[in-house]
Amino acid sequence: MSTLLAALIALLAIALVSGAVLGWASLRYRVEGNPLAEQINASLPQTQCGQCGYPGCRPYAEAVAQGDAINKCIPGGAAGVAKLAELTGRPAAELAQDEKPAVVAYIREAECIGCTKCIQACPVDAIVGAPKLMHTVIAAQCTGCELCLPPCPVDCIELRPVRGGIAAWRWPEPIAIKVLA
Repeated sequence: MSTLLAALIALLAIALVSGAVLGWASLRYRVEGNPLAEQINASLPQTQCGQCGYPGCRPYAEAVAQGDAINKCIPGGAAGVAKLAELTGRPAAELAQDEKPAVVAYIREAECIGCTKCIQACPVDAIVGAPKLMHTVIAAQCTGCELCLPPCPVDCIELRPVRGGIAAWRWPEPIAIKVLA
């Protein structure tokens, strides 16, 4: 029993010393992030669409903080460029591409073969389904980045304009009923 207790005490001592060394090293060799890149990243739309030429919003934010063009984020639009100009202190520029209207992906479910290629391409996990079964898009999650279109082998995905949200919804007019007298 005393050998077991000695082994446990030795392991505990090793764990405590290792933890202390790792804690000290994390404080001593900490790499500070760029606060400007953090602010820029927070102001981007977080669609992770890659339309700016970078794999996501974070790499684009870091590039903008280091001097890259502030007008590449198409989903952010002109308002996004203005915000980036304000944050970086640079003059606002026109978007590198024309601003697109808001769209959402729609899968024609009768044509879907369930290959899951669109699910793998979606950066925001807005497409749900299972292999060899129909897929569908969660419209509230979809950013309209168009990354699901190229991998679809049967071209059953289309982009549709976003309809007005709940604020634009109106009750339908009541049906007039004729009263017989």
